[in-house]
Parts: sequence; C-alpha cells; structure tokens
Amino acid sequence: MTGNRAVTLLILLVGVSVIAAGFLPRYPATPPAAPTPTPTQLPALNPVSTRIGLHTRLTDEPDPEKIRREFQMLREMGASWAVEFFPWAYIQPTDRHRFDWTHADLVADAARSAGITLIARVDGVPAWARPPNTTWRYLDREHYADYGEFIYQFVLHFKGRISHYIIWNEPNTSAEWGQRKPDPQAYADLLRVAYTRAKQADPSSVILLAGMAPNLEGENSTVALNDLVYLDRVYDAGAAPYFDAVAVHAYGLTAPPDDPTGPDRLNFARVEQVHEVMVRRGDGAKPIYITEGGWNDSPRWSYAVRPYQRVEYTVRAYQKAEQEWPWVRAVCLWALRLPRPAYTYFDNYTFLTPDFIPKAVYLEVQKYAFGREQGMSAP
Repeated sequence: MTGNRAVTLLILLVGVSVIAAGFLPRYPATPPAAPTPTPTQLPALNPVSTRIGLHTRLTDEPDPEKIRREFQMLREMGASWAVEFFPWAYIQPTDRHRFDWTHADLVADAARSAGITLIARVDGVPAWARPPNTTWRYLDREHYADYGEFIYQFVLHFKGRISHYIIWNEPNTSAEWGQRKPDPQAYADLLRVAYTRAKQADPSSVILLAGMAPNLEGENSTVALNDLVYLDRVYDAGAAPYFDAVAVHAYGLTAPPDDPTGPDRLNFARVEQVHEVMVRRGDGAKPIYITEGGWNDSPRWSYAVRPYQRVEYTVRAYQKAEQEWPWVRAVCLWALRLPRPAYTYFDNYTFLTPDFIPKAVYLEVQKYAFGREQGMSAP
C-alpha cells in the first residue's frame, strides 16, 4: 500500500463513524422533558472569535436533557457554531407522506436556546426512496425529486431555527455515493434540485456544497476522487449558481496547522487549496465553512499526535482561521462528544467524554476563546 493510498483510506475511515449512524438502533421518540429557555435568558458570552465551533454527534442521543447539556457546554467553551447530521431516513422512514420531527426538533431547539448557530447536514436515504439491496447512501436520479421535496419540507419546518444546510456528505467517495464511482455531474444535478427547493422554502437559507473527503486518489481509484479535481468538475457541471458556500473537511493528521499547503499534501491547510479552486473559478467571494476536521490523540493509532500536540494544534487552528483566513466563516472540528464510547481511536477525537467530563483540549480552547492565554487579558 502506497503512502498516499494509506492516508486516503485513513481519512475515509474517519467518515465511518458518521456512516455507522444508519446501522445503530433508532432513537426513541421522546418528547422534551420541559420547555427550554430562549437565547435571551442565557448569560452573554464574548469569545475572542466568532468562528469557533464543533461537530456534535446527537443523531443517536435519545436523552433530551443530555442534548440540551451538550449545546450548553459547547456555548460555555466559547463556540458560536455547531454542525449536526439530520438523516432523511430517520425523519421520513416509511414513505414520502409521513414525517417524524421529534428528535430533530429537540436538537434544533436546544442549539437555538444555547445561542448556537446550527449547520444541518441532510442526507441518508430511506429504504422507500432507493432500489432494493442498496446502501442508505445510494440516491438515484429517479428519487432526486423526493430528496428535493424533503429538503423543502425540512427547510420550511426549521425556518427561523436553522439557517445553514449542507447538501450531502463526501460525494467524492464511493462509500458516501452508494458504493458507486463518484460522479460530479450527478452531484451537481442533485445540488441544483436541493438548492432550488430550499430557496422556495426559505430564500434566506444558506446552502453549502458538501464537504469532500481530502484525498490524493487517481482517476482509476475505486474508493474516491481527488477532492480538488472533484470540485473543479462540479464547477464544470454548472453548479456554481446552486450553492452559497462550501463545506470543507480539514483533518490535520500528524501535521501541525501551519504545515505548508500544496495540491499533493493532506493537512489542515488544504482548505487553502479549496479556496484557490474557488478563486480560479471566479467564486472566491463565497465563504468556506470547515464542517469537520482536527486531530486525534490516541496512543494506539499511527496517524495520531500526542495529547499536548492535539491541544496546541487545535487552538492554533482556530487562531489561524481567525487571523489568516477571512473567507472562512466557521471552524467546526470533529467532535464534541459521542453518546457512548466507540472503544476505538474515534473516542480520541472528542472534546467531552460520554459522561460530559471535559478533556484538556476542551479546557484549553475555552481559555483561548475567552482570552485567558497567550498574553491576552481575561474578559
């Protein structure tokens, strides 16, 4: 296995934790235990950066109180943003006419009550909207209209509570494209349908092109298409009018955030390569949102860093976006918390334990967010 192929596969493995959500037990439809407060009832927080965020992982968290607590702790860390996955298959599981908004409402209301701007990733195909014996990542053209209708209903339902929406996830990988060869033209066509329907429901909604899996795969790869090549071809397919911003996945692997960028390098700064593609295509005015990324500090994974390095790199990543990337609107690293232990290196991406115990990375980001390190005065 070549070095490039090994790095590509490990990045794709990070997405397995997201893909696996579709095979975990369905959450119980539990109503909120009590009304949640409005944002104006919470104390004002004044972090040094409005770009700080994290990816939450509440898809399989059934406890309303834990959902509220998670967003509250995210706010207390100094964050303004969160990304969360809302599976189509969970909300419209049986047919195109019936919706179950229970859990999604819990998440959206808890984020809003905590003063967190939520970015909703919407994908995951229910069985009724795909051919038999296909994965829940498989969406054929015959069902693009069904996905578009779901996007319309989702945006309409959450109008005033959610404003940002990611259309699909890592379509440049075969795993996320239904075990098929990645197809930029097909994704561009899907984006056109989703964007049009979202804007019909809420013209002010912000539609994000899906975050790609960073990789250096060649044209004949069976697992992925190079993310920069894929983005270029999405532009070739005429998709530019059908997204307002671009989601980017920016994993640092073992390199620090200031490791130089380049088209043949996989690191946190690869986001600059994505921006260069956008500029070259005349689309540089659109913002970028980092919707996954970060570092892992597992002692048993070859692509992890030491815990102290993870802390330093994470804080520096937020600083870098604030100081050097005015076109990055939010930095939502992976991940705040898992509802239960994974018992793999995935546990070493989190900022909180399943029992809400803050890790060092959480505490140090909190210090940075409120100006309590690197010579800044406390608020």
